[in-house]
Parts: sequence; C-alpha cells; structure tokens
Amino acid sequence: MLTCLCDAFFGEVGIATVKVLEHAGCKVEFDERQTCCGQPPFNSGDWESARKMAAHAIEVLDGEHPIVTPSGSCAAMFREGYHMVGGLEMKTKVYELCEFLHQVVKVKEWPTMPSPRRVGFHRSCHGRMLGTGDTQERILSLVGNLTVVLIGDSDQCCGFGGAFSISHSATSRHIGLSKIDQLVKSGISEVVSGDMGCLMHLDGLAKKEGIPLKFTHIAEVLASAL
Repeated sequence: MLTCLCDAFFGEVGIATVKVLEHAGCKVEFDERQTCCGQPPFNSGDWESARKMAAHAIEVLDGEHPIVTPSGSCAAMFREGYHMVGGLEMKTKVYELCEFLHQVVKVKEWPTMPSPRRVGFHRSCHGRMLGTGDTQERILSLVGNLTVVLIGDSDQCCGFGGAFSISHSATSRHIGLSKIDQLVKSGISEVVSGDMGCLMHLDGLAKKEGIPLKFTHIAEVLASAL
C-alpha cells in the first residue's frame, strides 16, 4: 500500500520499498485502484469521508495476502482507525514495512553499505500505537557499515500530526524545532525515519531555519545497501 504522501512527494520510497521486499524474497503486488487510507479526513474530524475512503481501501486491498506499507501512520489507521469510524475492519493483517520484515519474513541479516554511513533515527508516534518498539532500529542494525546514533528525547513527537500542523501551526512548529534541536545536538547530518509525514515536516522546518540536515526514509537506507 503506497500511501498518498508517497504518491505525491516520496515516489522514491515506493520504489525502494519494492526493492527491499523483493530482496527479502517477497513477490509484490500493487493494485492501482488504491487511493488513501482515510487518515487525513479522520484526523480533521470528517469521519463520514474517512468511512468512504476506508470502505474503498478495504474493497481494493483486503484479500489473502498480507498488506505492507512504508508508513506507520497508515498502518495504524488500518488497524485502529477503521474500528473508530464505524466498525469497519481490514481482515487481512496490515504491517508497517520493518514490522513485516521482522515479524513475518524474520530477516536476520542485510547487505553491507558500500561505505560507512552515520545516521540518527526518529521514531514516529504511530509506532507506539502499533507496538513496534525498537523494531525499525533492529532492522537498521542488520546493515553493515551503518551506525545509528541515539537521539535525545527519542520518543518526542516531531509536531506534524497531519491536520494538527495546520490547525495548530505555532505549536506544531515549536515541537518540531525542539526535535530538530535534539537532532543537531547528536552531531549527525542525516536523519532516518519510517514515516513520511515526519520526514516532510522536519525537512521543511530545517530548510526554513537553514539547518543542513538530510532526511531519508528507512526503505531508502535499506535499498541503498543492495
């Protein structure tokens, strides 16, 4: 499941996700009828529209094969949000990418980077809802020549929150800049995350402040080692 942010702004993440899954031995199917999981209207309080989008997603994606998405927030919407908007349910299990690699494929090793690389990792808030814990960091730890630096206040939100960043822009910006401050203090120049909303928000704030940080999706990091 590609996600709308991936379709609009992070096409390279979709390509990287397919490469990663295929390297892990999976056959990837992509239904072009898919649209959005329904999270944007859900977060904005328009649950009627969210129900319609959720119903469409279930019609298109629900089947015999597990569903994998490179977005913790979309996976959380599938697994938790659909119940809230009207008792809808995706019968097929939906996994965040690294969660799938860890729990289902049970990846134990990964290729080595062609040259040493040092990154910081940002945990998205939706990982707590999914219960992924340090799964993404565990997958990254399998990559040779990759050093993952611990970030202060690692569980702190980036401030995006979808519609929250629009309706409460000043608060959103303050939270985001606090996160960026921790990233800068860690001494890294590249930030990795498993959620494109976080990446987009932090990248925008860093650019506005003239802070030279690079933001990369975890799928791209894994794919770059192949």
